[in-house]
Amino acid sequence: MSLVTLSDVLQPALQQGYAVGGLVTLGWEDMRAFVAAAEAENCPVILQAGPGCREHTPLPILARMFITLAEEASVPVVAHLDHGYTQEDCKIALDCGFTSVMFDGSRKPLQQNIDETAAIAQMAHAAGISCEGEIGFVGYDAGEESAGTDPEEAAKFARETGVDAMAISVGNVHLQKEDGAGLDLDRIRDIEAVTDVPLVIHGGSGVPDAQRLELSRNSKICKFNIGTELRMAFGAALREAVNRDPERFDRVSILKETHDPVVAATRKALRSLKPA
Repeated sequence: MSLVTLSDVLQPALQQGYAVGGLVTLGWEDMRAFVAAAEAENCPVILQAGPGCREHTPLPILARMFITLAEEASVPVVAHLDHGYTQEDCKIALDCGFTSVMFDGSRKPLQQNIDETAAIAQMAHAAGISCEGEIGFVGYDAGEESAGTDPEEAAKFARETGVDAMAISVGNVHLQKEDGAGLDLDRIRDIEAVTDVPLVIHGGSGVPDAQRLELSRNSKICKFNIGTELRMAFGAALREAVNRDPERFDRVSILKETHDPVVAATRKALRSLKPA
């Protein structure tokens, strides 16, 4: 069985100069393809159940799916709750067998975010699993605007919460379908100077491959969350499969045709995070 915690994969990444993909899942087809891609690239993978995924499939079922894939995998697999908004979200994930929880209090006042994240980190650590927190709000493409992470607040957050990974807002944006202008390197360096906690970039699909690779190898960013570019690959493959034969109605035969294209897109993304 290759089910591991977030710390199990991020600490080696921090020490050896690479990053791990936090891949945003929506169902069995994509999560299976993500593990296949990680095996082909011989690297760990973080399977993430975000709010959209949880609206469609209950957490206990997602946990069983993640664990089943991990049991068969030849590489380390993390079962990660992405953007848990309440302690109850995180507690359910913990009880179901997730090995990592991310509590998102980034919209809340600093001290409230610290206090609530610290309580969840303590709960996670008591159960032997990892906790990610977020300081500085990461916005959404054509939606809420980001609030950049203040380095002094990041240092306080890392110190007082005890999180195993810290998501930061440094020019990254969720749901970008094309490469953005790139991340704020000065802000990243200022944050790195005041903490040794592995850093996380949400909205990794909007970061150009070249910058992902450079930061993976030469910064404390150890986790890039990648979702949109992989969902786009899945959607394109699904449309092609459906349109190829309008008479076909068997969803299993149609969905099978998404596997190879999603594996290929995932392998490309994972290669942008690997060591030199």
